[in-house]
Amino acid sequence: MRRMTKTAALLSTAALVLSACGGGGETDTGNGGDGTGSGAQSDIKVGMAYDVGGRGDESFNDAAAAGLDRAVEKFGFESQESEAALDEAETQREERLRTFADAGVDPIIAVGFAYSPSVAKVSKEYPEVNFAIIDDEVATGKNIANLVFAEEEGSFLVGAAAALKTKADHIGFIGGVNVPLIKKFEAGFKAGATEVTPDIEIDTTYLTQPPDFSGFNDPAKGKTAAQGMYDNGADIVYHAAGGSGGGLFEAASESGNLAIGVDSDQYETADPSVQDVILTSMLKNVDVAVEEYLTDVEAGDVPSGVTRYDLSVNGVGYSTSGGQVDDITDQLEEFKQQIIDGEIKVPTS
Repeated sequence: MRRMTKTAALLSTAALVLSACGGGGETDTGNGGDGTGSGAQSDIKVGMAYDVGGRGDESFNDAAAAGLDRAVEKFGFESQESEAALDEAETQREERLRTFADAGVDPIIAVGFAYSPSVAKVSKEYPEVNFAIIDDEVATGKNIANLVFAEEEGSFLVGAAAALKTKADHIGFIGGVNVPLIKKFEAGFKAGATEVTPDIEIDTTYLTQPPDFSGFNDPAKGKTAAQGMYDNGADIVYHAAGGSGGGLFEAASESGNLAIGVDSDQYETADPSVQDVILTSMLKNVDVAVEEYLTDVEAGDVPSGVTRYDLSVNGVGYSTSGGQVDDITDQLEEFKQQIIDGEIKVPTS
């Protein structure tokens, strides 16, 4: 095992999840696969501890699951998965990780910053087991890999897109839970929008305050918040709210306005009835980060420390599905290059 802090060299720009934008649901443990599709076999057992929502959130958790699935197919890993429940105690997250470790699972991947205290504690109890955590740099140790993203950079680009496309010079941002990670999305979005139109009006709301994390999986609350923004004159709204984003898309469709997705290319994952309202999505390639980490594990070179995925390695970005940003792609690409070159410094708060 080696200590490593690096900027990752991604192999693809596949769409990703966390933002930390997980959803909500009950705990469920199962076997994710055995790699039989590729004929590969491995004695490595991989555990994935999802945030609330787990598989099926069409956002952050699904992105992590996609990376796991590709690695299972490629290398023949055995995988075990477990999902967090809404309002569960920290001790329950700890026990989820211990259950994996006691079953001989190594490595264990924790999806989302909410696992930070648990990973920090349990990793010390099992020093020979490797842990990875997505969206967190606080939990550190020789057996912890921190997979983090420059969410503010991708959000800058979709903020610029919103400002270039709005007809009302009035847009909005919906955050799932008011935590520092989601503030990065807000900060980048506002910076991109005001770079294009300095006096643009931007509404902001957060669905819940910690320790209530239900804002990441409450479509009804997301819809109500979006309806309020559209009624107030906004014509494009961006969400960083996991499963709650489905409510935003419904509100946009019913009001004849536009929405911006997050984490994955949500034009491709949303219900076809609302696809036409999704202007673009901020891509956060969690799937690539998970697959890359597990590729290193298979090679026997298990990472530890921080690996940061930013615009320079296509760790974040924006989607073009649906064609609604085709006419402004040149401008967005120019902003992207200016960020990579350091000409634009994107704030994180």
